[in-house]
Amino acid sequence: MIPDYPSDPIRQQALEALTAAFVVQGHPTEYATHMATAAIFQTDLELRNAQLSRLLAWLKQEQPNIYQDALTLVESTREEFEKRVQLS
Repeated sequence: MIPDYPSDPIRQQALEALTAAFVVQGHPTEYATHMATAAIFQTDLELRNAQLSRLLAWLKQEQPNIYQDALTLVESTREEFEKRVQLS
């Protein structure tokens, strides 16, 4: 299972399938599991980025009165996250 993720049967199946594919390619099981986890995590990040980008584009076109507030919120969230990472 992927750490800190809720139990998700689809994600678990993907992890198992990717791990198996990496093992078939000759990677040790432990490394294959880490590689599969990283691949799923990266894909999830890309999906979330695409969702946010699409939402912001929609707001800009359909709700211009709140678009700037949304951008400000996104930017402040990024800044807060960077501060937390630096403190870790």
